[in-house]
Amino acid sequence: MVNSLDIVGDKWTLVVLRDLHCGKKTYNDLVNSPEKIPTNRLAERLKRLEAEGIISKVAYQHRPKRYEYLLTQKGKDILPILQELARWGNKYVEGSWIPPEWFMKA
Repeated sequence: MVNSLDIVGDKWTLVVLRDLHCGKKTYNDLVNSPEKIPTNRLAERLKRLEAEGIISKVAYQHRPKRYEYLLTQKGKDILPILQELARWGNKYVEGSWIPPEWFMKA
């Protein structure tokens, strides 16, 4: 468990994964999350998730270079963990993000 938490156990990584599961794909999409992730943290988390094989980075524009970020199967497999964290937070933490119904049933 500790090794898994080394990869995904911080606040910003979980926010990025949640947002990717919710359909955000570009850096600008991710930086505009309600939690206002600092840009330097976002860039670092995206690099780390890519290095771990949890996301892939695909160029969708070449001048200037722009990328979209997609979940790999490894990243998609984290969804049940995010769903359980959302359930727990909604039960015990006031002001928690309330996921859309489709997110909880995916």
